[in-house]
Amino acid sequence: MAIPLILDCDPGHDDAMALLLAVADPAVDLLAVTTVAGNQTVEKCTVNARRVLSLAGAVDVPVARGAARPLARPLRIADDVHGVTGLDGPRFEGEPAVPESPLTAHELLLEVLREHDGPVTIVATGALTNVARLLSDRPDLSGRIDQIVWMGGSTERGNVTPYAEANAFVDPEAADQVLRSGLPFTMCGLNVTHQALVTDDVLAAFARIGTPLAEICVEWMTFFASTYRQLWGFDAPPLHDPVAVARVIDPSSVRCVEANVVVETAGRWTAGATAVDLHGYTGRPANAQVAMELDRAAFWARLIAAVTALS
Repeated sequence: MAIPLILDCDPGHDDAMALLLAVADPAVDLLAVTTVAGNQTVEKCTVNARRVLSLAGAVDVPVARGAARPLARPLRIADDVHGVTGLDGPRFEGEPAVPESPLTAHELLLEVLREHDGPVTIVATGALTNVARLLSDRPDLSGRIDQIVWMGGSTERGNVTPYAEANAFVDPEAADQVLRSGLPFTMCGLNVTHQALVTDDVLAAFARIGTPLAEICVEWMTFFASTYRQLWGFDAPPLHDPVAVARVIDPSSVRCVEANVVVETAGRWTAGATAVDLHGYTGRPANAQVAMELDRAAFWARLIAAVTALS
């Protein structure tokens, strides 16, 4: 049976591709999409989520607007990476066909968790603000969550500060709270998402699909490549967020190890750092599955198949 899934995101080019994968792959059943501020403001991220679902023909998936700012910090957006709209590249006219839900993200999360037949997986590809607020407000519903799979953090260095990855950096207090919840938690950090590089052969494979949606995907990834080249000198950009969805679809495609993970919230130079104890130095029990290795061929084959199916 398909895995029931909520995608909490901040689109974002890589979030957009994660959305397409979640809509198209038969292994998951996308029940709802919630948005959070991060790559851009929550207003822009919500429009982008609606836009992507409209392109995918997923008109029945509700989209609800979530947190406009982190739990305890000012918001820092990534417009240097994702542009003025958060999804720069191809130009779109008019309103997306998929409407915004009258519910808030918090209300939609509660509704889905209460009403679905069984536990639901939450995939988060942005800051964990919405998830932290949900767990804080309704701990009684934690048993309705099967697992949380997060694209965030890193076992190594960061991409916003020397040690903080962007989704952890935006709201480290939220990440800390979710990790301490005791729920099954998987971290797909930069160390594994940097294995999902959009190389020339990948772009060529999407271009060969030959459909309008595939052309849009190529434009998104090409724009993303230009900012990564300018900011970090990457020859090919990493497509972070679909890795978290791929882990849910086929756990064997994203190899994980058990480890203790804590999030730095107070460090002057290290706020947002994820301290991953891969070798048991601290003696603290493991509280997360930590992604280490991506089956790159399987990952791209699945994503290409998803865009082909939606086309």
